[in-house]
Amino acid sequence: MARVPTVISIAGSDSGGGAGVQADLKAFARIGVHGTTAITAITAQNTVGVEIVEAVSPRTIIAQVRMVADDIGVDAVKIGMLGAAETVEAVVEALVHVGDAPVVIDPVMIAESGAILLEDEARRLCIEKLLPLATVVTPNIPEARVLTGSAEDISQQDLARAVVALGPKAAVVTGGHSDAVVDYFYAGEGVTPIHGPRYEAGASHGSGCTHSASLAAFLALGHDLLGAAEKAREITSEAVKNGLREIGAGAGPVDVFGLAAAAARRPRPQSAA
Repeated sequence: MARVPTVISIAGSDSGGGAGVQADLKAFARIGVHGTTAITAITAQNTVGVEIVEAVSPRTIIAQVRMVADDIGVDAVKIGMLGAAETVEAVVEALVHVGDAPVVIDPVMIAESGAILLEDEARRLCIEKLLPLATVVTPNIPEARVLTGSAEDISQQDLARAVVALGPKAAVVTGGHSDAVVDYFYAGEGVTPIHGPRYEAGASHGSGCTHSASLAAFLALGHDLLGAAEKAREITSEAVKNGLREIGAGAGPVDVFGLAAAAARRPRPQSAA
């Protein structure tokens, strides 16, 4: 029997199930890889806000990665919410255990509700120590501006070049915050646009997590960087289209499985006589 590739999500837990490791595991399953996790933080949140962010100890973060790598193996890594400087340091140390597995970094800075999820010192360490270890970094436009210190009038294409100048092999600057909704991929030779449709707003919570997790999963399956980025865009666009707009009072979660459509097709159980 063929071995199923394994992808580890090093990220925070979202109690509302829309983003973080919960979104990552759903994306992994949708694409057909086995998902493992190293939890970096526990949040108390829902669709309208984040109430608590509690960091997991560096020792525990490193141990989670090591235990998974030693027994199960790691074919790709997705890194999401880190939050604190000591967490970034721990993840840098933990990556020693994953060998040459490709590393996808989603530089999570602000929650959909507006909560700050990356401290200033953590951002500095992320730029100096973590981004140079990345195979591909997947910021949205505001995140790319912050990472690179770029002005607001810089083009999305130049943002992709500026992110790669920080050390990763490649960057995908996603276009959800622009009118055109085009992602731009850059790996040192030429900037490639990745197109996709725009869908109704209101069900995008977890879209960034889903995109980066999908990209990592496709890399684990053997796709090249551009191909993985293109297929990740497809999965994410579909998840936003199918998003669960009736869950919660705020931004609903994306849906990689088409749960609402499946629920509509499901026959109602007959009531007892």
